[in-house]
Amino acid sequence: MKQTPDFDRIQENMRAGSITGPGFLGDDERNLLDIISEDESKVKELGLTNEIIADKLEMLMKQGGKGFGSPVRVDDRFVVIVEESRGYIPCPFRHGHLSKKVNVNVRNIALKEEIDYSPISIHLIREHGFYQGKGSTYRLDPEMVAKILELI
Repeated sequence: MKQTPDFDRIQENMRAGSITGPGFLGDDERNLLDIISEDESKVKELGLTNEIIADKLEMLMKQGGKGFGSPVRVDDRFVVIVEESRGYIPCPFRHGHLSKKVNVNVRNIALKEEIDYSPISIHLIREHGFYQGKGSTYRLDPEMVAKILELI
């Protein structure tokens, strides 16, 4: 898919060392629109929406935040640890959104699988349909996330 110059600039912002040390793309060489399009297709195939996934991630983050860095059991199905850092991360789509620097770890007790994400991950999924590039530290593969969060 042909990408606009504006999306080229946004993709440059996502590279390692621009906004964050590791960036948002990992080792994914595809253009930004192709990354988003592929994940969008997978989300639809699963019968979900970006909002459903983002809402569940946000709910778990809020519940886990009650532990102030200690593990919190949520619905007897998840263990959540929320660790806050100083500062904010701007949205690479350049529209002024700032997210707190926070790491969220969610472990599905039954599946013995876990994911890590941050508030910017939730924003990127909900507002931009962007789950980050393959190889990115905070890449959330839609199918894997849906299984771990018990959405499918």
